[in-house]
Amino acid sequence: MPKIIPIHYEILIRIFEKEGFTISRTKGDHIVMTKPGIMRPVVIKSSPRNVPVTHIKTNLTTAGISRERYFELLEKLS
Repeated sequence: MPKIIPIHYEILIRIFEKEGFTISRTKGDHIVMTKPGIMRPVVIKSSPRNVPVTHIKTNLTTAGISRERYFELLEKLS
């Protein structure tokens, strides 16, 4: 299994959109994404441009997305 590395916030947004999340609001440098059935929103910061690994892992846990599924979605975007 490859290592999760920092990626550009726009790529992370597209990954969550592929999983059915939509941008519900933006405030400052925070982008809030929601999906029916998921209790907590996923929050992605657009500053710095590359999202740190800890934020990616936290958002994956919140969204209920496995590492395997994350890499599948990332590969589809490439």
